[in-house]
Amino acid sequence: MPRLKTLYRCTDCGGASPKWLGRCQACGAWNSLIEEADEERTTVVAPVSRPVLMADVDLGEFSTRATGIGELDRVLGGGLVPGSVTLLGGEPGIGKSTLLLQAVAALARGGARCLVVSAEESAQQVRTRADRLNAVAPNLYLVAETSLTHVLAHVDELAPDVLVVDSVQTIYDADLGSAPGSVAQVRECAARLVREAKERAMITVLVGHVTKDGALAGPRVLEHIVDTVLSFEGDRHHALRLLRAVKHRFGGTNELGLFEMGEAGLLGVPDPSGLFLADRRLGVAGSVVVPTMEGHRPLLVEVQSLVTPSPLPQPRRSAQGLDSGRLALILAVLAQRVGIGLATCDVHASAVGGVRVIEPGADLAIALALASAQTGQPVAGNLVACGEVGLAGELRQVSQTARRLAEAERLGFRTAIVPASSPPPPPGMEAIRATTLREAVALAGCLPT
Repeated sequence: MPRLKTLYRCTDCGGASPKWLGRCQACGAWNSLIEEADEERTTVVAPVSRPVLMADVDLGEFSTRATGIGELDRVLGGGLVPGSVTLLGGEPGIGKSTLLLQAVAALARGGARCLVVSAEESAQQVRTRADRLNAVAPNLYLVAETSLTHVLAHVDELAPDVLVVDSVQTIYDADLGSAPGSVAQVRECAARLVREAKERAMITVLVGHVTKDGALAGPRVLEHIVDTVLSFEGDRHHALRLLRAVKHRFGGTNELGLFEMGEAGLLGVPDPSGLFLADRRLGVAGSVVVPTMEGHRPLLVEVQSLVTPSPLPQPRRSAQGLDSGRLALILAVLAQRVGIGLATCDVHASAVGGVRVIEPGADLAIALALASAQTGQPVAGNLVACGEVGLAGELRQVSQTARRLAEAERLGFRTAIVPASSPPPPPGMEAIRATTLREAVALAGCLPT
């Protein structure tokens, strides 16, 4: 018989301690240790798998199944893989259940047998949403259940090709003494579902809660045992939604999926650059467009800045959708290398449209927006800027500049301020080359007189 012993486990990272501590020794979180019973297992089980030569591994089952939702398939590298386990995280009300319901309905219409386990909502609530989304499809089954034992029984009975559990934090195993949502419950239930997915070659998607800090709730081991971790982001008060792959064992993690929430559910955005620039005002100081790259997709985003005199001894520095560290770096370079000092001003900078721009290629656009806001001189409306700013004030080339400028030219931009080492622009666009940030600010007409 396995012996039971008491452990205290961290709800943030899953680290264990033999006694209660005020602070987790593994991750440093305060008041995160909870008591749970742990079994000491000494039984040795003979392995059921056998080693094979690498060249003899069968790749027949390693084929993606497209979901029918283009933006989701883009992030997944073509679709879901049989036997894979995907964890979808996002804030409450962001649209996780809507996205998955649309995806499983499309898979069911394609012939896949799908089972949706609703552990948070009743079957009537899910059916109401399905009617609104036109997601009532053949081969699509629904059960409102929270017991892991009952969920596995339904899986045995239906033998589905696709299993969706919404959410894994509300599933519990009665054999465990801890409460639903605890570290032990989340870890063991997820591990059991992963084992079932691998044994049955069943596509499994788990919905995970997100804390107010933006991290997936539950132990960090939950992210380690799944194959793919998707992050669904956006503002509930805006229609734009962004889907990213934080971890993906079957492909890259550099793609971005863009959706727009409407009455009929989530719709893919075919032209995100046009959406981001739809409400842009021309001739306003502090506004510059930057061509960024999200994976293999070029996006044009408007960077705005506002500079006002501050009565505070430590003026405010606000960065919305931008890296606050790079904003501080650019402010220092502007003051030291260009002569535009903002030490006594409140500085507000943002990437418009709800998208997050953190790559170095946006440095030049941010710097020009700040210089324009300070001097009151607007940048030309048909101009884009991209380039990395160094501490010496030099401009450095960024990757895939040609694709960035081609997207800008498609949307009607005719001039680009780029580093001197950048490749030639596409036909129809003029490249204004600069070696230093001061030279670029002067070319944009934002240098103080």
